Amino acid sequence: MDAALGLPVLVGLIAVALLFDFLNGLHDAANSIATIVSTRVLRPQFAVFWAAFFNFVAFMVFGLHVAETIGTGIIDPAIVDAQVIFAALVGAIVWNLVTWALGIPSSSSHALIGGLFGAGVAKAGLSAAVWSGLSKTVIAIVLSPLVGFLLAMVLVAIVSWASVRSTPFAVDRAFRILQFASASLYSLGHGGNDAQKTMGIIAVLLYSQGHLGGEFFVPFWVVLSCQAAMAMGTLMGGWRIVRTMGLRITKLTPMQGFCAETGGAATLFMATYLGVPVSTTHTITGAIVGVGAARRLSAVRWNVASSIVYAWVITMPASAIVAALTWWAVKLFVK
Repeated sequence: MDAALGLPVLVGLIAVALLFDFLNGLHDAANSIATIVSTRVLRPQFAVFWAAFFNFVAFMVFGLHVAETIGTGIIDPAIVDAQVIFAALVGAIVWNLVTWALGIPSSSSHALIGGLFGAGVAKAGLSAAVWSGLSKTVIAIVLSPLVGFLLAMVLVAIVSWASVRSTPFAVDRAFRILQFASASLYSLGHGGNDAQKTMGIIAVLLYSQGHLGGEFFVPFWVVLSCQAAMAMGTLMGGWRIVRTMGLRITKLTPMQGFCAETGGAATLFMATYLGVPVSTTHTITGAIVGVGAARRLSAVRWNVASSIVYAWVITMPASAIVAALTWWAVKLFVK
């Protein structure tokens, strides 16, 4: 960002970034609570408080590897300025609002990455891209739902074998209790991976302005602000997407909900540790499909699942196009 633009512009852009983080929590709240709501273990109004708490405290568990990837591993930090950050956030926010209104569980993470890519390329061409970081993210688009799918299927097999001598009532009662733990772990993983993406945006903005000195890092006040914004968004809920994720893909029992959440949480923990900005939406959807398919393939509503996949495929290009158009519009307006 041009230093002459001053503090008000910097504060305004940070506010827009936190708005995106809030909308991320609103949009992706369904990822954290869909299964525990659909199995009727918790009512929606209580489930969002449960998820929001673990979203917030995630910074105490994970490092900031994902924030570093977003800040320095998608586009070259040297080309970052006010227009690039603003355009990237607009691209991500517009796509989030469109998919939220339609009840489509798309990826806020990939919307932000697509926005960064589109704005960076609009300013400096393809040389702005950090292809190593982008390739890692694109690979994760395929791997995260696949890993969630496989882990959930394996967990269903394990717990089904372990519960074979128990009555259905006893199994249901046990997994209603265990689902509190699995939902907590998933919300922790969601807060740890997703909030860091906005941290990376704010940190690279501060870095481009010289407010971090000569070294890129994420200030603690940025960490707290982003975790709080995401938790507040989660409190607002995303009921349209909860219905799609928890009710329309497949019918879940508490045991299946536990397996989906645990498989999804394990995937997120691994990705966050490795600094890979995966989609929590992709991960939990893969896990939910996995538990449904473990029962029988016909238990999954494949038409719903396929429409979600279409949204995944177009998320990054769509947000990139919106961001690029926004960059050009701002460029013309500033002139």
